[in-house]
Amino acid sequence: FQSEQQILSSQLECVQSIKDGVLEEAKCTESNRVTLLSHKGSGAETQTQSVLKLLQVETETLYNKMDSEDLYMTSILFEREETKREVTGGEVTELVWKLCLAQSASYETADLFMTLVFELRHLYLEALRALWQRSSFKCRDNWQPLIDALPSCATEACVVLMKDLIASGEVEEDKVEYFFWSFAFIPKPTSGMIESLAPLLKSPRASQSCFLGLTALVHRFCSAHSSCDGVPAVQSVVRTLGKFLGGNCTVQDPEHLSKMQLVLKAIGNAGLAAASLAPVLSSCASLKSHPMEIRLAAIQAFRRIPCSVRVSDLLPEVT
Repeated sequence: FQSEQQILSSQLECVQSIKDGVLEEAKCTESNRVTLLSHKGSGAETQTQSVLKLLQVETETLYNKMDSEDLYMTSILFEREETKREVTGGEVTELVWKLCLAQSASYETADLFMTLVFELRHLYLEALRALWQRSSFKCRDNWQPLIDALPSCATEACVVLMKDLIASGEVEEDKVEYFFWSFAFIPKPTSGMIESLAPLLKSPRASQSCFLGLTALVHRFCSAHSSCDGVPAVQSVVRTLGKFLGGNCTVQDPEHLSKMQLVLKAIGNAGLAAASLAPVLSSCASLKSHPMEIRLAAIQAFRRIPCSVRVSDLLPEVT
């Protein structure tokens, strides 16, 4: 039901006084009237008056040249001052103990965890391995601060340690998955990282996160390095992926079909690094005897491969 009668009427009136471009005073009167449906003309009305006055004007605060030299433009990304001192494994071990004793979900815990991440970045591989031997214990609620901090470290030494822990089975399966997915977000991958992780693809137990995390790392590396296909570590990953494809992606059973789809998706992830596999991908896509899932996955694997390669190999009749 919609009444033609206006139930609420409001009015706002303001008067402003401005002198030399500065607002000196503002007076506002606001009235609201609610009309009752049952009694025409009757109702309730409120009226509010407000006054805003300028009390004083302060002179502009000027910074001297010494202060302005310390100011600079930057992004809103979190910054942390680089430590000038040498970080030792013993100090980091003590830091892990402090994290275990600190209250969960507190500012102290957050600050200690960030300090742990940044100090891990200053440790060489041997120092990290020694740290793991001393600090692999679990705290409250089975929390392992070092396990959670390693993926955020993002140095080559941290990646190699994570690879060692994965290969040795020293960490739980969910943490292994956590490690693999973190590889995709390493900002500056190195060939040493790829070389260390490449053998994991050959394991019969290699998971989806292993294939996709590692090939995403390869793609990021190749985005920053020209002629990355000539880097031995990258070539090792591509050779392993190529062996899974065989000559034309032939599959024998449903389990093999699922693994072939995963490998093709990983090749699509790797992108430019896997350009040498374009002829095989073309064969996989063109054979009408293959399951449609394989043919589509082979075509999708071209998504990051340059157009010149895609056209010449997938559509040879196009000149």
